[in-house]
Amino acid sequence: MIDFGDFRGAAKRLDDIDIPRIAHTIGVGEDEIHAVIDVETGNGKGFDAQGRTKLLPEGHIFFRELTGDQRREAVRQGIAWPKWGDKPYPKDRYARLAQMIKINLIAALRSCSWGLGQVMGFNHKMAGYDTVEAMVRAFMEDEEHHLAAMVAFIKSAGLDDEIRRHDWSGFARGYNGSGYLKNRYHLKLASAFAKWRKLKDTPWTPALAENDNARIDASVDALGRGEKGDAVRALQRDLAALGFYAASIDGDFGPATEASVRAFQAAQGQLVDGWAGDATLQAITRALAAPAEPPATLESIEQHLTAIETTVAREIAAIRSAA
Repeated sequence: MIDFGDFRGAAKRLDDIDIPRIAHTIGVGEDEIHAVIDVETGNGKGFDAQGRTKLLPEGHIFFRELTGDQRREAVRQGIAWPKWGDKPYPKDRYARLAQMIKINLIAALRSCSWGLGQVMGFNHKMAGYDTVEAMVRAFMEDEEHHLAAMVAFIKSAGLDDEIRRHDWSGFARGYNGSGYLKNRYHLKLASAFAKWRKLKDTPWTPALAENDNARIDASVDALGRGEKGDAVRALQRDLAALGFYAASIDGDFGPATEASVRAFQAAQGQLVDGWAGDATLQAITRALAAPAEPPATLESIEQHLTAIETTVAREIAAIRSAA
């Protein structure tokens, strides 16, 4: 069992780039995500004034999560009830959580909504966590985990289509439940989205991120021209298995290996620089694990050969100029 202590962790706030970067995974911008965060938190913050993850204990969920004597005791204490809306939320929510935990820790965690997206504990698997304890612990550390879990839940619940087309009623029904009309949740979302749409976004595109990865690749443990050894030999084998390398598996990162790396990077839409760094090696790993592709077309083969010929020609020209 995870020891939560006083429920205080690192409490790291979001970096500006986190919202557009994570939002991109479901095909939206930061305005849509800001709208959800604003409505769920009220002030855009995932932690309270004491550095604890924002939460909302739901008495009707706690009632549902319990059985027998535990349910009867929770009802007796006035912290569980059959239907949503039967009682108001407590002012001191962590004091209420402490009461709930004394009855049943896991049921208590599952019965609260957590963080920037107020993801319900019982939805931990849809949010990307095997256990609710792991989700709560991660949320204590960084708002980036809050956001990633919120977006994962949106995708798991099939609500990414609704948020992409700004169907706020459809999104509200799926995200907030059937009571969304009473809460005017859909109207609050629409209003928040309209506000954020007028504000300047954080500059970010997938291409910028890929360029950042490429710069990291070139400076940190990246394989490039002149390298020799087992790592290069493994790279050559992998590229050969993917159909990008047809020369000798000799462990020598020469012109043919560089041309193959460039061809692979081009096929993956990466920055084509000929260096095999983390982003490129990870893409190779993913490609090897992916289902077999259909046979290459004549056009793709020609592009592959052209990339190799261009690199070889450049190498010959460099040798001649140095002679």
